[in-house]
Amino acid sequence: MSDIRVTIIDRRGVRHQVDAPTDMNMNVMELVRVYELAPEGTIGVCGGMAMCASCQCYVLSNHSLPGLSDEEEAMLSEAFYVKDNSRLGCQLRLAADFDGLEVELAPEGS
Repeated sequence: MSDIRVTIIDRRGVRHQVDAPTDMNMNVMELVRVYELAPEGTIGVCGGMAMCASCQCYVLSNHSLPGLSDEEEAMLSEAFYVKDNSRLGCQLRLAADFDGLEVELAPEGS
């Protein structure tokens, strides 16, 4: 098992440094849910299908990320509180090269 460290700033501004497995095909949205860093029913509403933007986050670290899929780009174009560093957490799969990743959850209703 290979874990990485990820920092997640929740919607109250609290910083959480968590361990994240890279061998389970998890994404950032699922990591937030596992550690209960957002109230139940407020993140990953669509189940990780890039159809709701409830898992929108701001990537604060300088990691090289995969490009936006057409679905992710379309969803972000309709979301609220979008910034240049916005991504959907459900589309960011945890991998070894994401060690040290830092994200901030976008406000609810995004």
